[in-house]
Amino acid sequence: MKKHCLKVLEERGVDYRDIAKISYNQQSKYSDKINYSDCEESVLKILSLRDVFHALLLGAEIDRLVEEKQFKGPIQDILFHDLGVFGADEVLGLAIAGLFGVIGQTNFGDIDVNKPGIVAELNDHGKGENASCHTMLDDIVGAIAAAASIRVAQMEMEEEAKCEIGVEQQKLF
Repeated sequence: MKKHCLKVLEERGVDYRDIAKISYNQQSKYSDKINYSDCEESVLKILSLRDVFHALLLGAEIDRLVEEKQFKGPIQDILFHDLGVFGADEVLGLAIAGLFGVIGQTNFGDIDVNKPGIVAELNDHGKGENASCHTMLDDIVGAIAAAASIRVAQMEMEEEAKCEIGVEQQKLF
């Protein structure tokens, strides 16, 4: 599944390392122990999950069909122009981010609003009459970044939990 996800992303102009950059930038402001290679590893792990595989394939296929004008009626224009009040793309994003709980979803909200890095590129590239459609993909990529971000934070917390309770921590209990 991971290999196929990487192929689909590449076909749509996304390198997984661009997703890792978003995760790193989002999470590194909370801890200096976060490193970029952990973010890359987390993105690759997220891309190996069945739910992510399904959402990515569905979203990429919807975007492709929109580019080929295969939808009928108003949904074609809604999808092509990424209408602001259309929320099905965010639903896919929330489903992916939700695999890592509420914090994953709040991380996704941050990325969805601020559109860092490749998310902004996808969003902006999808504007205009002859543009590619990334209505689904920008949210899916943002959600993968959000999930990877929280996964890295969880890994750090697990490492801290393995340490013995120090004198300062004992005072808290």
